[in-house]
Amino acid sequence: MSRNSIFVNALTFSRLPMTIAWLGFALAGEFGGGVCCAVLAVMALFISGMTDLADGLLARRWNVVTPLGKMADPLMDKAVYAVVFPALTWFVMRHGEVPHSLLMLAFTILYLLRDLWVTFMRSVASMYGADVAARRLGKVRTALTFPLAGLVYIYIAAHGFMCAECARISLFICVILELAMIALNFVSFVEYTRAYMPFIKKALEMKR
Repeated sequence: MSRNSIFVNALTFSRLPMTIAWLGFALAGEFGGGVCCAVLAVMALFISGMTDLADGLLARRWNVVTPLGKMADPLMDKAVYAVVFPALTWFVMRHGEVPHSLLMLAFTILYLLRDLWVTFMRSVASMYGADVAARRLGKVRTALTFPLAGLVYIYIAAHGFMCAECARISLFICVILELAMIALNFVSFVEYTRAYMPFIKKALEMKR
């Protein structure tokens, strides 16, 4: 394995530790850590998102795209979602925004269910030698999800410093974007299902 390949894989797997760091800083900021912890949390989440962009670009540029990378990249995305969105839901609920927390809960459940279904279909398709790399719409979904998570967190962290009108506008923007991403999540679910359904049918026809 070349140094470039090792670096790209390390970049991919660094996404989860950076997300855990975000959670630590965000919790510290929530319980009295102040603005400094909130800023560090935003930086950690930003770096985590940038690794998602950089690893694919570098892998293609250095020609080190591997089956491991194709599987590890979406796995790290799912791990990030499993950390970030339940935490954001809890933060929103803790601040007393019950309707918004219910929307975040629905958002989290739908995101994780879609990812579990796609992982299952990829596993089946891989038995038949199918290309299991992320599809374009899936990449768009991931690319937009990280900024959304950052925006929601910034809204939560800065909520106490906003005037009432600014808080209402910020909340409205967050809700609209969350609803838009739920719609994109559904479209991505349909796209992957259509792409991999022939392999699911083959698997169903196989004798045990």
